[in-house]
Amino acid sequence: MNQRITSFFLPLVVPALFLWGWETTAVRVANDIILPRLGDVLAVLAHPIQPIIGMGSLLSNVGISLARVLFGYLAAVALAIPLGILMGYCAGAHRLLNNFLSVFRPIPPLAWTPLMLAWFGITSPATVFNMEIGPAYIFFNNLKFSMAFIIFIGGFFPVLTSSVHGVRSVRRVLIESSLVLGANRLDIFRKVILPAASPSILTGMRIGLGVAWMCLVSAEMLPGSLSGVGYLITHAYTVGRQDIVITGMVSIGVMGALMDQGFRLCERRMLFWRGMS
Repeated sequence: MNQRITSFFLPLVVPALFLWGWETTAVRVANDIILPRLGDVLAVLAHPIQPIIGMGSLLSNVGISLARVLFGYLAAVALAIPLGILMGYCAGAHRLLNNFLSVFRPIPPLAWTPLMLAWFGITSPATVFNMEIGPAYIFFNNLKFSMAFIIFIGGFFPVLTSSVHGVRSVRRVLIESSLVLGANRLDIFRKVILPAASPSILTGMRIGLGVAWMCLVSAEMLPGSLSGVGYLITHAYTVGRQDIVITGMVSIGVMGALMDQGFRLCERRMLFWRGMS
């Protein structure tokens, strides 16, 4: 019983100390522009559907940011996983592409901003497909290609690297045993290499999603953005509303944590066989 109580309360110790230190410091500073009190932030979080500083509700801005992250991240996953599997499975493809991609890997996503603005400007799927004005237009117009590319770059390389590593790390004995038992190349790829590489691929997807969220604020600072949590944080800072700045940061953290937990749940269900070995 005591062990259960300890396991329940122990993870709460550091958050409680953090919140206590925050509130104590804010009371002593007594300046909301420097550090707002905990209650001010909680008041904004408690009313997520109410408009704030003329930018719509917190919930609507979180929804727009989520759509942008998924737009760029899913594009990164759709390209990085097949490319990573190809580079890991085919030695010739690895030699052909590895050095070239290694040049781009260290470049921070934010460094692409000037080029993205020059190439894409404020173009979105709504403008490309000449969508009629309406709810669908408003939604797709928020998915600017320049923002999506910044998020895409952030998510692409972690997924690619993990996919290559996962495929190249498959034990040779598994492949040779399958050949001895009469499996063809397609069977080996589908039933040996992909299952063995899937833990590494899923880990890369989790890391890539976290990096994509970190790129969100930078992406939403680009011209053409008038919504989203990143823009909300920037605008709130200019009008001295640090409580909203912190609220936006908390929202990004919570959304990222929830999606990470979703990944862990999917990983446990999809890779249940690892616990049987």
